[in-house]
Amino acid sequence: MLAYIKGKLEMKMTEYVVIDVGGLGYKVFMSEAGIEKLGNIGDTVKVHTYYRVREDDISIFGFNTLEELKMFELLLGVSGVGAKTALTMLTTCTPSEFALAVVTEDIKTLTSIPGIGPKSAKRIVLELKDKIKKEQEVEAIKEEIDKKQEIDNKKIDIKEVREKVNEAIAALQVLGYNKKEIEKTFEKVDYKELSTEEIIKKGLNLLGR
Repeated sequence: MLAYIKGKLEMKMTEYVVIDVGGLGYKVFMSEAGIEKLGNIGDTVKVHTYYRVREDDISIFGFNTLEELKMFELLLGVSGVGAKTALTMLTTCTPSEFALAVVTEDIKTLTSIPGIGPKSAKRIVLELKDKIKKEQEVEAIKEEIDKKQEIDNKKIDIKEVREKVNEAIAALQVLGYNKKEIEKTFEKVDYKELSTEEIIKKGLNLLGR
């Protein structure tokens, strides 16, 4: 199993790149956005990989971040969603946007992705929300908020802040992170003035270090 590939970028095509590692050229399928961010021909690049083996095909899919890889793996686990559709999602939707859409059951955002209709969007929400364990859901964050931040009741709606943080925690859990790890990371985040998506992005940046 390949965890990642690191080597010289030899070729950039519409749907894939070729990375040279010790004289071997690996053909790696990526999203358009992923290919654009990867770098220039001749650069040393690193991509996180998903190695798919079928009776009639062996393919390698590449991703710029671990969050994108996790999102891809989650999507492949949803019935009716194939690799091509999952890669398309990565071009039109960031992991944080995707996770938030699942947690908030935002069907409109999901159906804006090419290849995803209302039925597929509902299936994605249903199947992926089930992956969040009840014990990891959102209740314990109340103590964390009270402990880490003093909030002026007149200026900030505590309930609203808690709801945003709860959604952010659930979204990060969708992407595969452990609740305790998330809460520990959130101790470093001043989230009073942040939107839910901004909280998720902050969390992703800190968790990825």
